[in-house]
Amino acid sequence: MMTALHALRRILDFLYKLGGVIAAIFLVAILVIIVLQMLARWTGNVFPGATDYAGYCMAAASFFAFAYALNHGAHIRVSLFLSALGDKRRWGELWCFAIGAITATYLARYAVKGTYWSWKLNEVSQGLDATPIWVPQLAMSAGTVLLAIAFWDHFIQIIFTGNHRIQADLVDQSHAE
Repeated sequence: MMTALHALRRILDFLYKLGGVIAAIFLVAILVIIVLQMLARWTGNVFPGATDYAGYCMAAASFFAFAYALNHGAHIRVSLFLSALGDKRRWGELWCFAIGAITATYLARYAVKGTYWSWKLNEVSQGLDATPIWVPQLAMSAGTVLLAIAFWDHFIQIIFTGNHRIQADLVDQSHAE
């Protein structure tokens, strides 16, 4: 049983890191697109849809980074409020993670549903690129599903171990010592 739990933990941690790596790759892709657009302008050429592609990469980078950022305490959290709860902090964290998990699951459900309908209806972007819109939406769907998994992971962790596994931010560090 413990071996299965350790394997699951390694898989989940790998998925969160993979989301962060994919987000970083999309940030580099934004840089490449911007440089290519600049080179095209300097040479008198046109790079149609460059702005749209950069926007798709920005959305993908944001959504893939959510779970990674959650695990590293980079999201805006209610640490000041939780610190003020004192010995009732665990109940506050349970409440926050429950609300976060439910909200992220709701968002993931509708992101996946929206992506499916965009694919089914053959929607294309209204920009110069005429990209099938489900392609950039796929990154949003994957990122929101990963975020929902991360929230449920932390919620279950805090129920069974009392520890949410998020690296402490500056406010939490003074409380942890």
